[in-house]
Amino acid sequence: MAVTKTLRHFAGALLCFFPLAGWAAVLPEERADIMYHSYSGGGVTIDGPSLLVRKNVGNSLSLSANYYVDMISGASIDVQATASRYTEQRDEYSLSADYLVDKTTLSVGYTNSSENDYEANTFSFGVSQAFFGDLSTLDLRVSYGSDDVYRNGDDNFAAEAEHRRYALSWNQILTQKLIAELSVETVSDEGFLNNPYRSVRYLDPTSGSGFSYQPELYPSTRNSDAAAIRFKYYLPYRAAIKGEYRRYADSWGIVADNIEFRYTHPLEEKDQWILEGKARVYKQTGADFYSDLFPYLNATNFRARDKELSDYSNASIGIGVSYVLPDRWSLFNRKNTLSLYWDYIYFDYENFRDVTVHGSGTAIAPGEEPTYSFGANVIRFFWSVWL
Repeated sequence: MAVTKTLRHFAGALLCFFPLAGWAAVLPEERADIMYHSYSGGGVTIDGPSLLVRKNVGNSLSLSANYYVDMISGASIDVQATASRYTEQRDEYSLSADYLVDKTTLSVGYTNSSENDYEANTFSFGVSQAFFGDLSTLDLRVSYGSDDVYRNGDDNFAAEAEHRRYALSWNQILTQKLIAELSVETVSDEGFLNNPYRSVRYLDPTSGSGFSYQPELYPSTRNSDAAAIRFKYYLPYRAAIKGEYRRYADSWGIVADNIEFRYTHPLEEKDQWILEGKARVYKQTGADFYSDLFPYLNATNFRARDKELSDYSNASIGIGVSYVLPDRWSLFNRKNTLSLYWDYIYFDYENFRDVTVHGSGTAIAPGEEPTYSFGANVIRFFWSVWL
C-alpha cells in the first residue's frame, strides 16, 4: 500500500552506510553482503532481508546485483484514523556496473521496486574523474525514474510519475588526515505525487466529531535543491570522525536542515573489533498547502495532511559494532565480517495532531488535540564476505 511510501523511503535510507565518495579511480571491493533490517515505530513494522554481490571482471569492470525486501505490517496514525491495519511487501532488484578507464570511472545502474499498488523503475548514469594525483575527484550522477501508481480496490485508478535527479560533488584530500566533500543536487518530479489513500480533514459542524475527511490533492510538479558539505578526519589514535551538514529547499515551501556526526573506533591493531557511534538532528518547515485542519470542504486549490509535509523534527542516536571472524570460522577462506547496528529515532510533529484521541471518550474540540510524536528503533545485521 502506497500509504507508507514516505516512511519506507526514510527507513530505507537509514539502512545505508555513510561513506564519502571514492577518492581515486579504483574499482569497488569484491564482496557479498547478507543483511537483515528492521524498523519499528509509530504503529508500523518494516523488516526483511537483503543480498548484495559485487564482483570484478578483469581489472576494469565491476558488476553488482542487489535484492532488497520490505515486509510492512501495522497501522500508522494516518491509517488508524481512516482505515484498518494492513500487510504488504515491497521487492526491489538492482543491477549496476562500474567501468574504469585510467582515472575515470563510468557507472550505470537499474532498479526495479514493486509492490501490489506501486511499480517504480529507475535508470542511472554516473562519471567520476580523479585529478591532481588523485587528491581531487569530481563526480556527476544523473537518474531517471518512472513510476506507475495504483489504488487497491479501485480498478479504474491508474496514474504515473516521473523523477529526474542531477547530482554533482567535489571530493578533496586536504591533508593526510582530513578529507572533505561538497555536493549539490537538484530533483524534478512530475505527475501524480500524492498518496491515493491519504485524506485531509476539514471542519464540519454536521459531523459528530466536528470534522470530516476528503482526498488529498497535490501539485503535479515539484522541484527541489540540496547542498551538503561532509568531512572525514582521522584521529591520532587510528579512529575517525565523520560529519555532514545538508540544506534542502523545494518549490512546495519545505526547507530542511540536517546535521550528522559519526565516530569510528578500532579496538585493536588488527581492526578485528570496530565500534561506531552516531548522532543526527533533522528539522523542516511544512509545505505551503499543508494543514492539520482545513476550515471547510475544498478550502484551497491544493491540500495535504501528510505528517511528513508538516513542520517537524527528528533526532537519532546510534551505535554499531563490527567483528572480523577468525580464519577457522570464515567461509571460503576469505575475510568474513559480522556487523550489528542499532538506531533510535524520535519524531516530533509541531502541527500534526493526534485525531485518535476522539475515540477515547474525551471531549476535545477539533484542532485542540495533542500534537503527535513517537520513537522508532532501526536494527541492521550484516554478514559480509570479501571475494
